[in-house]
Amino acid sequence: MTDTRMTRVELLRRGAAGATALSLPALLAACGGGGGGGGGGEVADVLNFSNWELYIDTQWAKQHKRIPTLQQFTKKTGIKVNYFEDVNSNPEYFAKVQGRLSRGQGIGRDIFVSTDNDRPAGEYVSNKWVQKLDKSLIPNFSNLIAAQQHPPFDPDREYSLPWLSGMDGIAWNEELTDPVTTVDKLFTDPKLKGKVTVWNSMGDTLGLVMLENGDDPAKVTDASFDRSIAKVQKAVDSGQIRRFTGNDYAQPLANGDLAACFAWSGDVAQLIADNPKLHWSVPEHGGIIWTDNMFIPLGGSVPTASTYMNFVYDPQVAAQIAVGTSYISSVDGVKPDAVKLDPDSAKNPLIFPDAGTLSQLHQNDPTMFSNPDYNKKWLAVQGK
Repeated sequence: MTDTRMTRVELLRRGAAGATALSLPALLAACGGGGGGGGGGEVADVLNFSNWELYIDTQWAKQHKRIPTLQQFTKKTGIKVNYFEDVNSNPEYFAKVQGRLSRGQGIGRDIFVSTDNDRPAGEYVSNKWVQKLDKSLIPNFSNLIAAQQHPPFDPDREYSLPWLSGMDGIAWNEELTDPVTTVDKLFTDPKLKGKVTVWNSMGDTLGLVMLENGDDPAKVTDASFDRSIAKVQKAVDSGQIRRFTGNDYAQPLANGDLAACFAWSGDVAQLIADNPKLHWSVPEHGGIIWTDNMFIPLGGSVPTASTYMNFVYDPQVAAQIAVGTSYISSVDGVKPDAVKLDPDSAKNPLIFPDAGTLSQLHQNDPTMFSNPDYNKKWLAVQGK
């Protein structure tokens, strides 16, 4: 990678090279290859990007006296990035944008991020509320690992590209509780009553509950779904669960307002840097692995967004984002560059899960998210 500023003409012509070896387990998906492209128009001066909190390398870069990747992108391309940490949960963001998208209107964004472990990702694609990537501007698309090339919601990756992957687990504050490594303890320990949160994302929350029940979240039945709903409902009725959250559990956990909660792997890894009393674990009965994906909404600039996607699929850039967030990259060849940045990252199971960690991880059945009866029951347990 070079920091030399490029003209837009050079940018449209130039591509970056591929890389060497990184892999996620077969449970993530199957192998395959690329495909077409779309877009049109010109690269804009500004990129508007909506993402989750704690999901970029900016804070890590400041701590290590490095230039954040967003600034590197601007220096290299001349494109300013307006970066918004306004995705708190997939359902909330979907509710916020679906009205305008359904009317064919833009939402003031060129890229937003949504998770494959929830209903909205498939809705965006099936409703044609997102635009095709311009793969002619993403030569680094070839760096996408094989396991991520054919997700159910976008089989040929025409509309999406992974941002990062992570794991669902349980976090706790050791000053407020002893270790919480099972869903049953989280849901029934009287010492935790009213000091627990779970996600408002159906796949994240119910996937962990199903595993605790001895059910397979990759093969959901009416019976297994109802068992998981019943367990959550009981914890709600007893007052054990304080509320359902998106990403907004992070600050209460860090502040000691929560004793324990369902939490995403990389979030807690970043919080631990400031509060070593916090801990995170894959539950004893297993965790869920998921991938967040970049989409270009209607009204967004396809050339500008595609240019940024190409930038972050350079292994050197992807390594900075992975190390800076403690999440899993889908970019092939990232590990050597990550190790150069932080030798300890090679042994960090949150960035490069080892065989033991991977053996504990499962995926959700995507048909669960499109089942209207399931969605109705999930909203009801939240009091909606």
